[in-house]
Amino acid sequence: MKNDWKEIDQALVKEYEFGNFNEAFGFMTRAAMIIEQHNHHPEWTNVYNKLRIRLCTHDAGNTLTDKDRKLAKALDGLLASK
Repeated sequence: MKNDWKEIDQALVKEYEFGNFNEAFGFMTRAAMIIEQHNHHPEWTNVYNKLRIRLCTHDAGNTLTDKDRKLAKALDGLLASK
């Protein structure tokens, strides 16, 4: 699994690869709870066992802010606690 967030075009981007679709969807379900708590919704795509998340702050002109960094850290915590 690729674990590093990368700064690309004023956003944080991370790609995950899980064992199968159920694992990927399970992570997305748990992530949705954290995303709602942060009230900061990412762009993400899922194809079978792969998930790509892109974080940027739309109301700050689509730039990278502390909101993005905080959510990225919280999402990383989901894998650490598994």
